[in-house]
Amino acid sequence: MPATAAIHTLIVDDQQTMRALIRTSLQQLGFREIRDASDGEAGLRSVITQPPHLIISDFNMPNLDGLGLLRAVRAHGPSSKTAFIMLTGRADRELVQRAAQFGANNYLVKPFTVAQLKEKLETVFGTLT
Repeated sequence: MPATAAIHTLIVDDQQTMRALIRTSLQQLGFREIRDASDGEAGLRSVITQPPHLIISDFNMPNLDGLGLLRAVRAHGPSSKTAFIMLTGRADRELVQRAAQFGANNYLVKPFTVAQLKEKLETVFGTLT
């Protein structure tokens, strides 16, 4: 399956420390092409100007939350098939179901380990090399 270094990734989270943690975790897995955005609106602008292969987005953000971003990404032709992992501090069934309904490929609950992130990514992409 895909080499992690070739997967262009966008991290969308309103907390700078969380963006840094996700970036470091992805780098440990071999990801090299990583951009980030501080909220859903900035994330959507980034998706439109340079569509990534993978979006890891927080659910709870100001301006445009993760579900709103997901819906916008799915409605935008060039990004409609982009892999999308929803990141949340709450593992409630309703949120997970809504994210799946709107087209999320997977979800990840904070706090997470690099191994958990890898597992979620491999569910989406297959074995990472």
